[in-house]
Order: sequence, then C-alpha cells, then structure tokens
Amino acid sequence: MKPKKKQNKYIFVLIMLLAIALAGGIFTTAYVRQEEQDKTDGTIKVVTSFYPIYIATENVIGNNPNVTVQNLSEPQTGCMHDYQLTPQDMILLSNADIFVVNGGGIEGFLTEVAKEYPDLTIIYATDGLELLGEEEHSEEEEVHEHEEAHGEEEHTHEYEEAHGEEEHTHEHGEENAHAWMNTELYAGMVQNIAEGLSKADRERQKTYQENAVKYCEKIQKLTDQIEELKKELSGKDVIIFHEAYEYVAQQYGMHVAYCLDLDEERQVSAGEVAEVMEQIQDNQVSVVLAEELYGKSMGDTVEKEGECKVYYLDSLTRGAYEKDSYLNVMQNNIDLMREIAGKE
Repeated sequence: MKPKKKQNKYIFVLIMLLAIALAGGIFTTAYVRQEEQDKTDGTIKVVTSFYPIYIATENVIGNNPNVTVQNLSEPQTGCMHDYQLTPQDMILLSNADIFVVNGGGIEGFLTEVAKEYPDLTIIYATDGLELLGEEEHSEEEEVHEHEEAHGEEEHTHEYEEAHGEEEHTHEHGEENAHAWMNTELYAGMVQNIAEGLSKADRERQKTYQENAVKYCEKIQKLTDQIEELKKELSGKDVIIFHEAYEYVAQQYGMHVAYCLDLDEERQVSAGEVAEVMEQIQDNQVSVVLAEELYGKSMGDTVEKEGECKVYYLDSLTRGAYEKDSYLNVMQNNIDLMREIAGKE
C-alpha cells in the first residue's frame, strides 16, 4: 500500500493537470468565439511579415477601427532570412484575411504559407520594383576572391559547417530584398501595399489611397535631403558590412568597393579581416557603413588598424511600433550621411 503522502501528491498533480486542461479549453473556446465574431462583424484582419512592412502597412491602414494589423515576428527578430514559422504564427495566419510581405525572396517560408492557406490574400510590397541583384556582392563571390588572393579554403568550409549551405545563401534567391533602405523604393512599397489593400477591401479603398499619399509625402522629404547629399557623396568608394546598405550606396550614388555581409550568427575569419583591410588600402576607402548590432566588433578592428571611419546606420529591421518610427530612424541615418558629406 502506498504511503498517504505519496497518494496526496499524485492526487494534487492530477487536479493540476485537469485544471490546466480545463483552463486551456476555456481560453481556446473564447478565442474561437472572438475569431468568429470578428468575421461576422466585418473586421478585416491584416498580418505583416516583419518590422518595416508592419510600419508601412500601419500608415496605410491608419486609424480604422474595422481593420486590425498584427506583426508575425517580434520587433527584435530582425531580418527574415532564416525565420521559422512557429505554431503561434500559423494560428495567427489561419485567422488572417490579408498577409502583407516584403517579397524578393526574403521570407523563405512563403511557400509553406501559400500551401497551408491557399485562400489567404498575400500582398508583395516589392512587387514590380527594381531590386538589386544579390550576386553583385554575394558572399560566394567574396569567398572566391578571398581564396584567390590568400589561398584559404578553410573559411568556406568553416562557415558552411557552422551554418549549412542553405543558410549561407540565405534561401532568398538572387535578389537583395532590403529595398526599404532606399526611400524612393520604400515609397513604392507603400504604394503597392495601398494598392493591394484597396483591391482586397474595396469598401476602404479611398482611405488606403489617401493615407498612402500622405505618408509618401513625408517620405519624399527624406528623399529630397538625400538628393542634396548625393551631390557631395556621388562616386565615393565605400565598404559595407551588411547587404542592406547596398541600397543606401545606390541612392547616394556611392560605389561599393567591398561587401562583408554580417548577421547575428556570422563569424568573421582572420582572412576576411585581412581582405577588408586590403580593400580599404587598395581603394583608399575612408568610410565603412555597418550595423552596430552585428558589425561593431569588426568596425572596432577596422578603425584600430586603419585610417577609416565606421558609421553605424540603422537597418530598420527592428524598432518601436510607432507610425513615425521609419521616418525618425531614417532621418538619423541621413544625419550620419550628412556628417560623411561634411568631411569631404
């Protein structure tokens, strides 16, 4: 016969499990009822893939009580290159009417979404926009050039061993999809989102279009500043530590002499450090554009070993959920570029 204390323990555990199951059932039922109510009261549910798309979509939707917008990934997630959908994501998408994505191959999970939810309306923000080719400054080319210059094959082996071949190519095709870093292209993304929402929700078409126009007018003020700075920076050689900054260089008319695409898991080899320093010297580069979260360590090395200044721009893949956050952060980036121009 089991001791009474042990029996009480089993009874307590059983009661707790039953309570958890009951609570889960209650919450699930309440959630389902709320979803059904939303579908019958005319509410449009919009889900966005990640941060810059959320901010653009939020501005297009505006203060409309009958349209909700939720972001698939948290602000701290960053770029979506290797993002894996969670069960919570799948629940969110199963109840969505519209899914707004960046496109350009950056959301590698879209095939899965389209298969699971064939009736879900998907809006591609970069549809029809001229994206930069990823192959122009791909890591594969850099590794090849590095091997030719230094005869080091271990970097390729170590990187692919640590991250896998699929992660190495980021699974997003041959396009650099960070178009939001170019304010002109970002305005085009806003217009695409407005157009997509207008087609999917004819009732609020006028509101979407008007909001998009107002937001694009604000973006244009940023573009005007960039055009002025372009007069000073056009043709200048620059090294970048994130492929997103190819769009910055493009808009300012700068020439990317070398790209070292860093992310949260990227380990830089000694050979790559040597290659960067060689490129700085050979091209007489005085400016490096980097993202502080991923590139600070490499930036410190560059400034310590060479006569080069590293400017840390925000890649706008994470931030506050505020309507003007893109405008404010991009203004900060422009101010840094103005500092570069002032030193010419």
